[in-house]
Amino acid sequence: MTLLTHVLACLFGMGSWVAINGIWVELPLIVPEIPEGWYLPSYLTVLIQMANVGPLFVTLMHRFRPGKLDERPVIYSIVGLGVVATFLLAFFWKHTVPLAGAMHSVPLLVLCFLLSVVDCTSSVTFLPFMMRLGPQYLTTYFVGEGVSGLVPAVVALVQGVGVVHCRNATVASLANGTLGINSTVGASGELQAQYQPANFSAQVFFLFLSAMMVVCLAAFVLLNHHPAVARERKREHYFNRGQAEEKSDQALSLSHRPQEEKPMISSPDGHRRARRSSFGTGFYSGPEVTFIFVVLAWVNALTNAVLPSVQSYSCLPYGNQAYHLAATMAAVANPVACFIAMFLPLRSLVLIGLLTIVGTGFGTYIMAMAALSPCPLLVHSASGTALIVIAWVLFVLTLSYVKVIIGVILRDEGHSALVWCGAVVQLGSMLGALSMFPLVSVYGLFKSGDPCNTMCTK
Repeated sequence: MTLLTHVLACLFGMGSWVAINGIWVELPLIVPEIPEGWYLPSYLTVLIQMANVGPLFVTLMHRFRPGKLDERPVIYSIVGLGVVATFLLAFFWKHTVPLAGAMHSVPLLVLCFLLSVVDCTSSVTFLPFMMRLGPQYLTTYFVGEGVSGLVPAVVALVQGVGVVHCRNATVASLANGTLGINSTVGASGELQAQYQPANFSAQVFFLFLSAMMVVCLAAFVLLNHHPAVARERKREHYFNRGQAEEKSDQALSLSHRPQEEKPMISSPDGHRRARRSSFGTGFYSGPEVTFIFVVLAWVNALTNAVLPSVQSYSCLPYGNQAYHLAATMAAVANPVACFIAMFLPLRSLVLIGLLTIVGTGFGTYIMAMAALSPCPLLVHSASGTALIVIAWVLFVLTLSYVKVIIGVILRDEGHSALVWCGAVVQLGSMLGALSMFPLVSVYGLFKSGDPCNTMCTK
């Protein structure tokens, strides 16, 4: 029965960001078919930040009307909306509407906004719901959240999205009569990147995303109503209540102890049990709580916005294989970090700080290689390719572990702490996206490398 609850928690977590992650990996197939072209990623960035109105509403309700908002109806609503939106996306993503004298993919943009609301709001509703289960299931939820990025990436890999064949430009031109619309000629003019047709259509992919949202909804229904999960929740309730009664009995016995039986020197444990702040259980002091939330915002800014926005710039100069290997292995590293946290839940704030510094160091190397694109360090060597792939894996591995451990810590601090956890996750991601958007899309500070021609030319 415990295994069943773990599986359901994982499937429930998998629905948190699977829709938006799926849209991102499908961009190479979507972009050539719509009038917005490669401006679509910029539009998506803006839509995702606008969708933070959902988390803002939930957070304000918990702040000013505590206890009035039950997250279960909200979750039913947003997951149901996700099922419908992804299903409609399969049939209307290519439809265009005349607007302001030009054709625009209005259905695609509207549905992407709705899915952004679904995924952003999941950060402040899914986590608090997990308070209804035992603490061991929160780590399993984070595993599912990590898998929400891995599963669409694997399906897109099977689909053949972004697969490039490098051919001689002259031969390709003679064979096709002209250069293809989805082709790019390298700076040397010798090789041409030709993107191969997908094994199945974007419509099938979006129907798969809709099925994943249905699985998430079914898992949530079972977490609420399955008898085995109910027994697990009841056992956890009795366990927590027993602990509370035991602490109450201990406090009562101490208060009624005769004066001569009271120790003359207070034990150190008594000082540790004293409330150090008004946050949660009061176990952490005010500066420690601030440290936890600053680290949480920083880590999510890096992993969800800052570094993903420059992934292609950091990897493509080393070749298309390096790019796909880094993207796939980084997606695998996320759930692996959650599994590690499941067996090694080290809650030391010092360790969290050290791992954050280490992960930021790997991120700094990645950012430096992106800034140097198309001529990063060791661009012509196998060691350079290995370094950039390893940097991406260790960057995601260390900072994902930090995120899970902070989630476990805040879970022990109570329901409202997990609400604020989700809010800070979204805040960090938003600040990271807003800081990188002008650098990448407006000022064009990063220059992409060619997947076929790795000869460095400026």
